[in-house]
Amino acid sequence: MDTELFRTEPLNLMRIIPTEEKMKNSKLITMIEGAIIAGVCVALSFIPLNTANASFDLSLGLIPLGVYALRRGVLPGMAVGFVWGLLLIVLGKAYILAIPQVLLEYPVAFAFGGFGGILAPLLKRELSEDRMGAALRAVVFAGIFAAVSRWFFHFLAGLIFWGSYAPEGMSPLVFSLVFNGTSAAANALMLAVMLPILFRAARPLFAAKH
Repeated sequence: MDTELFRTEPLNLMRIIPTEEKMKNSKLITMIEGAIIAGVCVALSFIPLNTANASFDLSLGLIPLGVYALRRGVLPGMAVGFVWGLLLIVLGKAYILAIPQVLLEYPVAFAFGGFGGILAPLLKRELSEDRMGAALRAVVFAGIFAAVSRWFFHFLAGLIFWGSYAPEGMSPLVFSLVFNGTSAAANALMLAVMLPILFRAARPLFAAKH
């Protein structure tokens, strides 16, 4: 019997299963990128775009955070947002009434600034199938999700902690909804405009190779 007919090449598992070293390198790259993005977010926080009483806040750091969250996913995106919020407390950029308030409005709320990354798998799928219109819509909705998610926690903080600052005759609910709703809408609009512009200009930023 001719054994050549039954001879096969040995299966190269290294081509199928990622090596532990490659996985470690991927995690390291994700962490390095996250550290850089957190630094950029903090730096952008020093640009004065909020009103004197902090009732309106345009948060430029949400732009790089949004790109990173779509590039790496929701958990890395929220982790970077969490670090961003902590750094603002450490650097004295936080408005502090009480410990629960500052934790809610900075580490927690800023973490949800990366919540747009929940659409990262959808974006990757649309890109792989070369459906640019659907990919662009995913980017827009990711920005809106990020802004609304973050300011939901600012709204809660306004309702619970800042209600005593409401003008006479205005309920804490309406006070928080008006001021935080304005910021949420403004930031959602900013992200819905800026993220698609960046997506069109530098699409590789939104698709990690590692």
